[in-house]
Amino acid sequence: MRHYIITGGAGFIGSNLIRTLFKKEPGVKITCIDNFDPFYSADIKQFNIHDFKNNPSFRLVEADLAKTTDASLAGLVPEKVDAIVHLAAKAGVRPSIENPLSYQQANVIGLQNMLDFAKLKGIKQFVFASSSSVYGINDHYPWKEEEKLMPISPYAMTKLAGEMLGHVYHKLFDIRFIALRFFTVYGPGQRPDLAIHKFTKNIVAGKPIAMFGNGSTCRDYTYVEDTVQGIIASIHYEKTDFEIINLGNHYTISLKELIEGIEKVTGKKAIINQQPDQPGDVPKTYADIAKAKTLLGYDPKTQIHEGLQKFYDWFMQHEEMLVK
Repeated sequence: MRHYIITGGAGFIGSNLIRTLFKKEPGVKITCIDNFDPFYSADIKQFNIHDFKNNPSFRLVEADLAKTTDASLAGLVPEKVDAIVHLAAKAGVRPSIENPLSYQQANVIGLQNMLDFAKLKGIKQFVFASSSSVYGINDHYPWKEEEKLMPISPYAMTKLAGEMLGHVYHKLFDIRFIALRFFTVYGPGQRPDLAIHKFTKNIVAGKPIAMFGNGSTCRDYTYVEDTVQGIIASIHYEKTDFEIINLGNHYTISLKELIEGIEKVTGKKAIINQQPDQPGDVPKTYADIAKAKTLLGYDPKTQIHEGLQKFYDWFMQHEEMLVK
């Protein structure tokens, strides 16, 4: 029986990953570590895990990884562990500018403690959630993993620091470290602070949405099932011992096009409150995913119109809980 630790497992990507692992890997055991950070409602996170929370192969450990030592973690999880997927992080570019120290603590110290735990326990497979934000402003599209990195927010800097911290532990302690640079993940369960969720919620309710800039900023939106596919492949990847890999969709759309797409699936017109560009935001993200295809067999299938429809269907099904 394989045993995985998923940190941040009650969050958006983590809960989708756990649900998929239980479907695709019969007999797997999963320990979810989450601190239910008040960045958004703990009720939403509890809802994320409600359909497998009572599964006897699932265990929830509530812990703040920035404040939990490797020895303490070993006491909380005494069993053998086959792989760690470290998704836990303080999220958000704009809030990181207001409180950078908290991002250092959660995203760098928290990772440090998990790597020390992996070292202590002899866990050889470590998958880390990095971010496309590490590229900063770079017009060499699509972005390859070898690009020069110039992050422009504290959040992005913590993710770059995480990649390098993983390289250190790979070299010193023989831990296979796979850093996955996520590109704007969306879909059922998406965090309420992210654009697609916020826009859908407000458009459905007939409330204004904030559009930063003139709507020309572009993102490589990646459907969560495709991202999860890449994570699972990384859990089982053994060909090399350190890799940084983009997980995107290799397809960009503008903010204006995104809003039009949400209008189409909701059948309602957006009331737009135009705002100035925000510090820390980049004009465009666009992933080269050739490396992910070669190493992981990664093959994203979901285009934006299909993904928006799936998100909208999920949102309407759970609207009462989501709009509280």
